[in-house]
Amino acid sequence: MRVRVLTSVVYALLMIALTLINEWTCLLMCAAISGICAFEFYAMLRSDAKQPNELIGVITSACYPVAYFFWHFNGLLTLTVLSATVLLIWYIAFPQARITDVAVTLFGSCYTGMMLSSLVAIRDILPGFWGGMLVLGVTLSVWSSDVLAYFFGSRLGRHKLAPHISPNKSWEGFIAGIFGSLLFWFLISLIPGLDLPLGWALLGGFFCAWIGILGDLVESRIKRSTGHKDSGRLLPGHGGFLDRNDSLFLAAAIAALYFRLLGLN
Repeated sequence: MRVRVLTSVVYALLMIALTLINEWTCLLMCAAISGICAFEFYAMLRSDAKQPNELIGVITSACYPVAYFFWHFNGLLTLTVLSATVLLIWYIAFPQARITDVAVTLFGSCYTGMMLSSLVAIRDILPGFWGGMLVLGVTLSVWSSDVLAYFFGSRLGRHKLAPHISPNKSWEGFIAGIFGSLLFWFLISLIPGLDLPLGWALLGGFFCAWIGILGDLVESRIKRSTGHKDSGRLLPGHGGFLDRNDSLFLAAAIAALYFRLLGLN
C-alpha cells in the first residue's frame, strides 16, 4: 500500500505540474502517455494471438495530441487517414500480416492517442493557466471518482457491477464515484472565463462518471481476454500506464465533446 500511495503521489504531482506549466508541457505529457499506453496495449494483444505493428501504432498514438495541437480536427482526420494507408501498404507488402492485425493496430492508436488528445482540446478552450486548470479539473474528477469507488466499494460493496469482467467493482462503489466526479465538476463551473452554468457542469460530471467506469471495464475485459493482471509494470503498485489512464481516455473525450456541444470550444 505504501508503494501504491507513493507512486500515486509522484505520478499525480508530475501530471499536475506538466498540465499547469504551459500548453507545450501538457502536449508533451499527452504524447508520452499516449505512446506508452499504446505500447502496453499492443503487448497485451500479442498474448491473444494478434500481431499488431507496434512501430506504426505507437508513433501514430504519440502523434495524435501533436496533430490536434497544430491542426485541430483536420489534424486528427489527416493522421488517421495516413496511418490507415501506411498500415494497408504494410498489409500488402508482408504476407504474414492479417487484416485483423491492421484493425488492431489502428484501433490501438485511436483508443489511446486520439482519445487522450482530448486533453489538448480541453486546454485550448481557455488561454494560459486557466486552460490548464480546466484540464486538471476534468482529470481530478476522474481520479476522485476512481478513488471513492475503490474506497467505498471495497468496504460497502455488496452488489456486483460487472462480475464477469471485473468482480471487485460494485454498484455501491460506482455511486460513490459519481459524487467524486460531481464535486470537481462543481469546481470546474467556478473557473474564471468559463461560461458553464452549474446545472450543465453537474450533468457533465454525471456523464463523465458513467463513461469513466465504461473505460475501466473496457480495459478490464482486454486484460481478462489476454490473460493479464496488469497492462505493464512501469508504475509500482498500479501496474502500467494503461491501468492508470483507462478511465481518463473516454472521460476526457466525452468532456471535450460536451464542451464543444455547449459552444465552449
